[in-house]
Amino acid sequence: MKAELTKSCLAMILGVLLGLGSGIAHAQTAQFEDLRALRFYLQQNDQASVQAELRRLRLAFPDWRPPSDLNELLSPSAQASVDEAAIWRQIERRDYSTARDLIEQGRRQVSGWTPPSDMLRVLETNEAQDRFDQAVSARDPNGAIAVARRTPQLMSCDRINNAWLLAEMYVLAGQKAAALTTYRNTVQSCPGYAQMEPTLEKSSEISSPAELRESFIIARRANPGEQTRLAALEARLLGSAPAPQRAAAPAATPQPRSATPAPVASAQATAPSPTSGPLPLRGDPRIAQVRTLKEREQFASCLANSTSPRSLDVLYERSWCAYSHSRPTEALVGFQEAARVGDALGPNVRRDAHFGLALSYLAMNMTEQGALTASQVRLNETQHREVESIVLDQRGVRAFRAGDYRQSISYFNAYENLNGSLRRDLAILRAYAYLNSGQRALARSEFERLHAQLATADTRAGLNAARGGS
Repeated sequence: MKAELTKSCLAMILGVLLGLGSGIAHAQTAQFEDLRALRFYLQQNDQASVQAELRRLRLAFPDWRPPSDLNELLSPSAQASVDEAAIWRQIERRDYSTARDLIEQGRRQVSGWTPPSDMLRVLETNEAQDRFDQAVSARDPNGAIAVARRTPQLMSCDRINNAWLLAEMYVLAGQKAAALTTYRNTVQSCPGYAQMEPTLEKSSEISSPAELRESFIIARRANPGEQTRLAALEARLLGSAPAPQRAAAPAATPQPRSATPAPVASAQATAPSPTSGPLPLRGDPRIAQVRTLKEREQFASCLANSTSPRSLDVLYERSWCAYSHSRPTEALVGFQEAARVGDALGPNVRRDAHFGLALSYLAMNMTEQGALTASQVRLNETQHREVESIVLDQRGVRAFRAGDYRQSISYFNAYENLNGSLRRDLAILRAYAYLNSGQRALARSEFERLHAQLATADTRAGLNAARGGS
């Protein structure tokens, strides 16, 4: 017994030293050679050493997962395998260079192995998405437009936000006609009303009345079943009918005078479904894997392994992955279906599906729609606070942009009361709202406080403005 413990301890110490020597950056997942000691102990049926080596491997290679049957490591085919899960994990972490390194490593070490087509597709699309997002954040229209042209899959309906952002980039570049064409192509390609409505609303901001009417003609052709709601939306956007009654937030908060809510979408008014025909509640054998990937926050893998759901439970889990992977329009579809069937899928699913619906609407900047959706169920305290925080954030920013500074301050104050603090970017915006509404002393006090916390160009400029400087 003592000899076995000594041998296993030596193996562990040696393994740790070898792991340290190889460097952390390259020691995330074990390769074939790294498992040599484990295979030796398995061949000797030395269970104490096997367990010690497993502990050592888990420490040295955090991404490595042993097979459920360790004897698989002794089979002739064991060498001809690649840890694809480790590659997916790097994609999830947005460490695309490491993911590509692991792919090349797999090609070199395992003769005949090629990465699955969906892995390469997700990798390439996610890389392009990051480049597009960076260009948009940097207000670099030429860069964003170039990425979109090179990667047309970014303009798919399940990434409709990209189409809206691309249109904004065209406007920034002084190409209004291209922006209008982008909106119209989106209306034609993504004819679900839940997608059409925000697209047409955004289009109305840059369209003349005649151009907007032309966009609605395209919308009616694309979705002839939505004539009534499209007519009401057209009348509202053209200003020829009174706006619908304002929706209430999850909690009593003042409405901005400049905001008009979108009409509520029913559970049946969805974007084109990724499935054909009604789905059964259960029956898709992938549910356990999809749920596990969701819980591990491996959202790209979750989406890749839940394409064309064959049951509502898989569609529902996929919706959370889509939302968490910045694809709120796609998530909307599954959440609407889950909300429709209610708790038939499980305890609190109706409530949680409405929560997901609200978050998806808010991610699409459909603030009033998200607030109304959340108010239709009794959310738990955490969910309620998250939704209301986003609603107050968006209403405050929208009121500020509309020049309604006192209303903006009211929203930011409500946000601060709800959370106990105000995010720094919103605090700076509130300070400018004080200044623009004539409350110079308050503005100066806020800018001085923020500048004392962290001096930046923004706080310096705000202080200068509040003091009446040039």
